[in-house]
Amino acid sequence: MISEKMVAAWFERRRSDMVDLLRDLVNTDSHTHDKAGVDHVVDQIRNFLETAGVETRLIEQEVAGNLLHADIRPAGSNAAPVLLLGHCDTVFPKGEAARRPFQIVGARAYGPGVADMKGGLVINAFVLASLKALTPDGLPVRALFTSDEEIASPVSRDEITRTSRNVRAVFNAEPGRPSGNVTVGRKGGVFMRVDVEGRGAHSGSHFTYGISAVEELARKIIGLHALTDLDKGVTVNVGVVKGGLTLNTVAPSASAEFELRYVDARHRDEYMARIEKIIATEHVQSASAKLTVTGEFLPLVQTDAAKAIYRIYDSAAAAVGVHFGEEFSGGCSDAGIPCSLGVPTLCGTGPVGGGAHTVEEYIEIDTLLTRAQTLAVAIIRLLEER
Repeated sequence: MISEKMVAAWFERRRSDMVDLLRDLVNTDSHTHDKAGVDHVVDQIRNFLETAGVETRLIEQEVAGNLLHADIRPAGSNAAPVLLLGHCDTVFPKGEAARRPFQIVGARAYGPGVADMKGGLVINAFVLASLKALTPDGLPVRALFTSDEEIASPVSRDEITRTSRNVRAVFNAEPGRPSGNVTVGRKGGVFMRVDVEGRGAHSGSHFTYGISAVEELARKIIGLHALTDLDKGVTVNVGVVKGGLTLNTVAPSASAEFELRYVDARHRDEYMARIEKIIATEHVQSASAKLTVTGEFLPLVQTDAAKAIYRIYDSAAAAVGVHFGEEFSGGCSDAGIPCSLGVPTLCGTGPVGGGAHTVEEYIEIDTLLTRAQTLAVAIIRLLEER
């Protein structure tokens, strides 16, 4: 196998190239529903990889952003590959990159999506390029770049599932925690919408004729929030509420978007049943309500096999001269998909950062290099195990 020192040195020589690609990606708007923007990010990664001699395969989508496979497996190899995951979409609207372009201030880089997760995309792309350059015959390593993680991957989920089957391990390049740790566990999450229908009426002359959808929704919200049990790690949060016409009209309709998050997978069905009961319960006579699941993330659980993967990653970090501890996060990610298939999965292998989804989003710029070196060395060590 190749020398770990050679790997570390390869990245050292390309430190500025990594920053250049990161700048290009951050300065490209790629909101989940901006297909042209997401596709442009995918195309930039594809061009970089193909220039590096990495084989790619594009899966075009009609509405969502395109998906990209990359592969450096030796021809005819039956060895279970390592899979690198990353998503190309962000939460920021079109025009945000022009308003807040990529910049480096001191030890940090800023810009929309710099942490979540364009820094991770750069790491995955350069890790593939390094292993291809240093092992011309290739290694059993593949990558999948997806397009809709920020809305729970409705398009990418099936492709992630197919690609994750029969792989040896998965490294998901979400940002490292602000503490510097990688993520070894995550909550599962169910995203939902409730639509309530009542009957509109003039609130003065026909008050009793009206059926207030707003009142019905408000009473349901109280019940939903009461489900939160911090000791169990279960939370329910209503984040968006809409409804009504005017202040002097009994509201004919109302809606809310909310989420359930949980740690223990056994709580998923239990709390979904309780949510369904709350939505079905009528508080205002003749009001009706409909519940719709709009997206779902599966939990990331640290199994014994996943713990072994972390130990390899930690030893690789030590070889590079750094240390990244382990941490649980209440956030969700695509890492739960391969985990649900029994594949040992480590998340948060992107650069250390914080402030995701805000104007303060940042990465510690030096960790773009050290995390890439660590991941490449970890892959080599993992593949050396038989």
